[in-house]
Amino acid sequence: MLEIGNIREHKERILAGLRKKNASDDQIDLVDKIIIEDDVRKSIQTHLDNTLSKINRLSDEIGTLFKSGRAAEANALKSEVAILKEDAKSLDIELKVIKVGLEEMTIQLPNTPHESVPAGLKPEDNEVFQAWDKPLPELGADALPHWELAEKYNLISFKDGVTLTGSGFPVYKGQGARLQRALINFFLDEAVAAGYQEIQTPLLVNKESAKATGNLPDKEGQMYYCEKDDFYLIPTAEVPLTNLYRDTILSKNDFPIKLTGYTPCFRREAGSYGSDVKGLNRLHQFDKIEIVRLEHPDHSYDVLMEMVEHVKGLLAKLELPYRILRLCGGDMSFNSALTFDFETWSAAQGRWLEVSSVSNFETFQSNRMKLRFRDDDGKTKLAHTLNGSALALARIVATLLENHQVKDGINIPKALQPYTGFEKIS
Repeated sequence: MLEIGNIREHKERILAGLRKKNASDDQIDLVDKIIIEDDVRKSIQTHLDNTLSKINRLSDEIGTLFKSGRAAEANALKSEVAILKEDAKSLDIELKVIKVGLEEMTIQLPNTPHESVPAGLKPEDNEVFQAWDKPLPELGADALPHWELAEKYNLISFKDGVTLTGSGFPVYKGQGARLQRALINFFLDEAVAAGYQEIQTPLLVNKESAKATGNLPDKEGQMYYCEKDDFYLIPTAEVPLTNLYRDTILSKNDFPIKLTGYTPCFRREAGSYGSDVKGLNRLHQFDKIEIVRLEHPDHSYDVLMEMVEHVKGLLAKLELPYRILRLCGGDMSFNSALTFDFETWSAAQGRWLEVSSVSNFETFQSNRMKLRFRDDDGKTKLAHTLNGSALALARIVATLLENHQVKDGINIPKALQPYTGFEKIS
């Protein structure tokens, strides 16, 4: 959530950022409405503060009058104080209503992009930040897409998933299940080796948690909702991991805070269709290892690049061709100030598949969840939050099967062999 003080002080920069983010006209109009409503809030706050100050001053006078035997004058002031207390009560109620309205408006605004974010509205406008510097693998004419490889080697059953639940819920079997578990353990071990603390969280969160990370109200239609209990199935471990520090005041010396966790992720993927949803390309349930950072604002962009390097290292060890995109304003998430997407080459499909997003949210999430730290000057300030997929398994499995297929099976990358216990799927 954008800070109202920042909106007031840097209105034109905020408006320019919202336009780069492809914000709607209604969202653009909210900026002036927020400033006007905040003027009302400030006026009411000033009136309330003055009223409370007068109450305190008169209360002191009443005590002095009683001590000096001037009871009649003291009682007259007591009546005045009683009226002022009723006024203060009304002002406090009015102030709370104004604050709720301000939050309801502000929460509808997306984060504004970092200055390095390219302009653009669609994926084609994204900037290639780093390209693969080797030839892309060329498979023979008999190469198979991952869904056919999965069937051929009895690794994944999409049919059983439909029987048990529906489309988008695959069942992993035999070497396919072991490959899935191996990747989870490999990614977690790599994160822990990089200094991240492993955390295991619930897979359901309450509305406050989903709201704090910006998933509500923006992603409400994409989240699975348990109406009876008022819980949401998590779309990513980012939600519970970051919320561990909701309503927290940290010390400057607490940084860096580095968290990692494995969870299944649940997304309705409403509106998805066509070839993009075939096989493992787009699922309703998939496994993912998340890395989350809570950082001092002065260091967060250096940390972002450190996280990018971590994900690069994972893909290199899996011997997968990848490229990194700096997302344009119109293709970024609601919450992000700067996002780098990682894509791996799907050799059999002949296209790039997104496997990770690494993002800096600056103070957008921390403002919602009141995640602060006390700086050297003793003042509390909002921390910066970052997160990244390290990595999402479904498309990693897809590209790993396709890129490493040979005539008599599928080779397992050397870095993964200690985890799978086998060198080849055959």
